[in-house]
Amino acid sequence: MSIQKNSDRKHLDEKVLLMPWFVQQFIDFKRPDLSPSTLLEYIRDYESFFGWLRAEGLTQAASLAEITLLDLETLHMDSIVGYRLYLTTRAEGTNTRVTVSRKLSALRSLFHYLSQIAEDENFYPLLKRNIMAKVEINRIHKPKDTAAKLKGKILEDEELLEFVGYIYDGYGRDVEANKQAYYSFQLNRERDACIASLILNSGLRVSEVVNLNVDDLDVNNKLLYVYRKGNNDETFKTPVYFREQAKDDLSLYLSLRQSRYKTPKKEKALFIALPNGSHEGKRMTKRAIQEMIIKYAKRFGKPYLTVHKLRHSFATDYYLQNDIYKTKEQLGHASTETTEVYAHLTDKTMSEAIERRLES
Repeated sequence: MSIQKNSDRKHLDEKVLLMPWFVQQFIDFKRPDLSPSTLLEYIRDYESFFGWLRAEGLTQAASLAEITLLDLETLHMDSIVGYRLYLTTRAEGTNTRVTVSRKLSALRSLFHYLSQIAEDENFYPLLKRNIMAKVEINRIHKPKDTAAKLKGKILEDEELLEFVGYIYDGYGRDVEANKQAYYSFQLNRERDACIASLILNSGLRVSEVVNLNVDDLDVNNKLLYVYRKGNNDETFKTPVYFREQAKDDLSLYLSLRQSRYKTPKKEKALFIALPNGSHEGKRMTKRAIQEMIIKYAKRFGKPYLTVHKLRHSFATDYYLQNDIYKTKEQLGHASTETTEVYAHLTDKTMSEAIERRLES
């Protein structure tokens, strides 16, 4: 089981007990189909909504667990409008359109289950009136729009190799005067370059990188075995290939993994960090990898580059040589609709390449 999934399941089991009984029933209904991470987001969205109902006096419940089906049944449309307004204007931080859409979608899923699927002892729907059925949620993630936002914020062509090369050497020259930064660079450059190279040559998600164990790696056959997002079969790891460029980077890092990071034999993680003052290394965290890529990206002159945009960089480059179906499988997308982003990105890339050729 993945480290993150195990942690999310634990938090989900704790939080769901604080929810009304019908939410607990809904979560149990969804467990076979959705990951603990997704269900945990649902719970957080319901916490927000039920908390708002209590604050607005739309329920007499003394706690979230005491919210009733009648409270949901008697909501007016202006209440839903008010909640949407609250999400977009609240003082402690507004939500993006994507976040608001996701929160409303979570509510629609719950209300749909209660009104169309769940039954009482007399075979009647648990919820007699579904106010959320009247709420139209506009699709936010259109592939063409996502591609437009990514343009200029990913690595293209030779930049994929240049970025890895910069982590090996260029960054060190830039921070040489800073003793602490330079020491950290000398300690971690092979590991950091290896992580960037692996993502740029396989398209792995950061969570998939974090969860990798040494036993998941077959360097000779350029193959990894990973827990894919959305796959709830915890006995199966998906084989994912990586390109030749990452092979030497992995071999170099593996030769240093145990000695440099004082890695205990019991530690299975592929990528290891040695915290200050610690006597032995442990698995790198998702946040550590994200911050590491941002650190190098700023110095490299790509301040918008993130670890997830490394995945986009690989996908765009990969799609230029392969069709949409191969790209979908390599990235672990649930549908080709998500992969369409790279069709729009490469259309632009190819048109620019033609212009450059005509000018030369």
